Amino acid sequence: MSVGKILVVGGSGFVGRHLVNRLVGAGWRVVVPTRQRERAKHLILLPTVDVVEADVHDPPTLARLAAGKDAAVNLVGILNEARRGDFERVHVELPRKLIAACAGAGVSRLLHMSALHADAAGPSRYLRSKGEAEALVARADLAWTIFRPSVIFGREDSFLNLFARLERLLPVIALAGAGARFQPVYVGDVANAFLRALDDERTHRERYSLCGPRVYTLRELVAYAGELTGYRRPIVPLGSALGTLQARILELLPGKLMSRDNLASMRVDSVCDGPFPAVFGSPPTALEAVAPEYLTPASLRDRYSGLRAQGGR
Repeated sequence: MSVGKILVVGGSGFVGRHLVNRLVGAGWRVVVPTRQRERAKHLILLPTVDVVEADVHDPPTLARLAAGKDAAVNLVGILNEARRGDFERVHVELPRKLIAACAGAGVSRLLHMSALHADAAGPSRYLRSKGEAEALVARADLAWTIFRPSVIFGREDSFLNLFARLERLLPVIALAGAGARFQPVYVGDVANAFLRALDDERTHRERYSLCGPRVYTLRELVAYAGELTGYRRPIVPLGSALGTLQARILELLPGKLMSRDNLASMRVDSVCDGPFPAVFGSPPTALEAVAPEYLTPASLRDRYSGLRAQGGR
């Protein structure tokens, strides 16, 4: 496929901003729909990017967005439900609508973001909904590629940054699921995999698990975040009953730091069965090579100084 026009649903999010930047660098013309254009202001000034206000859950709107495109990408996902049924609406119904829009517009290439160990029979609603979406994509008469990353880290992540914020605020970290295992993958490596797959026919109708080079327990990741920020806090692992109680309380609070569904997902270790796919070129980036760039006190000061400069202060 030659470089052309591409629709990136979810392009204003964490992974999206990295992928859109790479697409622009490769010469693609990119359309990024968003409910609020202001939320995608970091993309508006990029050349060859068209940020449009649109409701992607509306089939006629999605059909118009897909018209004339050479490929489509779905990056939309949520970790928690604001209300019951959101996993189904976001993870299952939206891909179903996007597949229909692609078929109607003659868009044959679809890249889809799933999750490691997504399974329609999985232990959580999150993993089950992701698994149902994979089945929909796999049945589609399209040149699809499915990506299944472990937890993704990077400067704007909601993973290590969350731990760092909690350790700055709390004297002790009571941690549910402390022994759960993760193999974090760098957002730049995920974006690169999407970009390289676009033009590689070997990736058609294939699923790829994406993980970093090392496995950590949740406790080790929380401790590492504290080490980098300078806020080393005692970590108290919670047993199953107390962990469930903590999650039940936290899911009632704004922001949902943890939910019972999150805990259920962690019953399956977010670890890959093999190495990073060779088809995407270079080996994965180590967490230790990137996290200090955005979690150490010096990096935080630099970030705040940049924000103050942008604000004219």
